[in-house]
Amino acid sequence: RPLGLLAPPCREVAGTGSGEAALEENPFYGKYRHKIQELRRSSPDVFESRMEKRNEVKKQPVGYSKQGEFIKCMEEKARPAEGLGTKTSKGGFTKDKTLDSILNVEMVKEKSAEEIKQIWNQYFSAKDTVYAVIPAEKFDLIRKRAQKCPSFLYALPRKEGYEFFVGQWSGTELHFTSLINIQTQGETAPSQLVLYHYPELQEEKGIVLMTAEMDSKFLVVHEAQCLANQVPLFYATDRSETYELVETFNHRSSEFKYMSVIAELEQSGLGRELRPAQVSDKS
Repeated sequence: RPLGLLAPPCREVAGTGSGEAALEENPFYGKYRHKIQELRRSSPDVFESRMEKRNEVKKQPVGYSKQGEFIKCMEEKARPAEGLGTKTSKGGFTKDKTLDSILNVEMVKEKSAEEIKQIWNQYFSAKDTVYAVIPAEKFDLIRKRAQKCPSFLYALPRKEGYEFFVGQWSGTELHFTSLINIQTQGETAPSQLVLYHYPELQEEKGIVLMTAEMDSKFLVVHEAQCLANQVPLFYATDRSETYELVETFNHRSSEFKYMSVIAELEQSGLGRELRPAQVSDKS
C-alpha cells in the first residue's frame, strides 16, 4: 500500500480497500472530491486507468514505494504542460515571480546582510505566508543536492496521521502537491505550495531570500511552514542516513520506505511540534 495517503506512526497505512471506494475512505478525500468526480465525468477512461494503476501499486509489499518512478514518469509528461514542477499562473500562483517584484534590489545592496534579513522578516511577518533567510552555504548544499535529487516525498502531520506531499524542484522553485492530487490528476496535478528562493544576494551578502505562495483551499500557513521546514531537514542535513532517503527516493525507488520519512520527521521533533493540536496561530 505504498501510495496510501494516511500513515499513522505505528500502524499500516489506512485505507486498505481498492479503487474508488478506498479513495472515499481516505480522510483527505473530501478536499479533492469535486476534482475527482469531475475527472470521472469528463474522462471516465482516464479515471478508470488511474484507479487500476492505484490498485496495482497497492499489491506491493507494505513499506515499499514505486513513487520515485511514478514521479519521474509524471515529470517527463508534465514538461510541456503546466503541471507540477513548472512555473504556472494557475491557482493564483505568480508566473516568473522575481525578487524585484518584492523589494528594491539595488537599494538593499547598500545594506548589510543583517539589515536585509530584518527588512525581509519584518515585511513578511505581517503577511499570511511562509518566508525565510537562508545562509548561502546551506542553500548551496540544498541546490547541489536538488540538482541530483529533484523530487522527494514529504509527510504532513495531521490529527488522523500523515498526509503525503510530493516536492519537485524546478530551478530555484520548489513545488508541492499532495499525493492524492497526483493520483487523481496525474501529470496535470497543480501545485498547492511553491517556495521561491532568490540567490541574487548570495555572493555579495551571503544570504538567500525565500518566500512562498500557497493554495489556501488546501493548506494553511502552519502546514505550509511544516513542509518548508522539512526541506533543510532532508536536503541540508549532515546525517548521511537522512539524505540517503532522498537519494533512495530518486535513484532506488524500489527500496524506498515511506515510513522512514515519518520516522525521521518524528525523530527531528518536527512531527511532534507541528501537530495541529499543538500549533499556535502564528506562522
